[in-house]
Amino acid sequence: MARRYWNIHLEEMMEAGIHFGHGTRKWNPRMAPYISAKHKGIHITNLTRTARFLSEACDLVFDAASRGKQFLIVGTKNKAADSVARAAIRARCHYVNKKWLGGMLTNWSTTETRLHKFRDLRTEQKTGRLSRLPKRDAAMLKRQLSRLQTYLGGIKYMTRVPDIVIIVDQQEEYTALRECITLGIPTICLIDTNCDPDLADISIPANDDAIASIRLILNKLVFAIYEGRSSYIRNP
Repeated sequence: MARRYWNIHLEEMMEAGIHFGHGTRKWNPRMAPYISAKHKGIHITNLTRTARFLSEACDLVFDAASRGKQFLIVGTKNKAADSVARAAIRARCHYVNKKWLGGMLTNWSTTETRLHKFRDLRTEQKTGRLSRLPKRDAAMLKRQLSRLQTYLGGIKYMTRVPDIVIIVDQQEEYTALRECITLGIPTICLIDTNCDPDLADISIPANDDAIASIRLILNKLVFAIYEGRSSYIRNP
């Protein structure tokens, strides 16, 4: 896999607050190699290492996208949800940004059944069939459709398990990460100073609580995916 230049600068990472970790009492000792200092009771992430791993992640997703691989971006906490949806839509990736339903990947047959139901209900709504049902039945199906839209709206076009999963906040999305590990799906994980860097295939040390930090990391990855997809379209 060839290394490329992804325009990653320490200055913009500092402006986004990527270097701010958690309090010194709330940390995982395995993160020690990725921490450069302590300041006012919090750990400071080594941005040189962050840039290195972010660049490696960009290389990986570019290479995968240029071969037509499919991506899933996961980030369900409030600070990440909007950024995850925007990034995924820009890069034409699948995403989960509300709640991870246990077994979403490891029990794919059940997820597939839910997706078929979701698509059927959307079709019935678009064709006006729901409005022709008795009010009680229509209301029940509309509630079901709304719930499916909330939890499965970002993966409605997913027909198989993804090739690569990008996870925002290892602690919050631990169930999703474990499912990927069980299935052998490569993962790229944004990790703060309270995380385990050994769980993901590529761990990017960064502030997972600041919206600007999350957005910057996702923007770099999404740009690499977009470039890879463009290469795939030119040379399928």
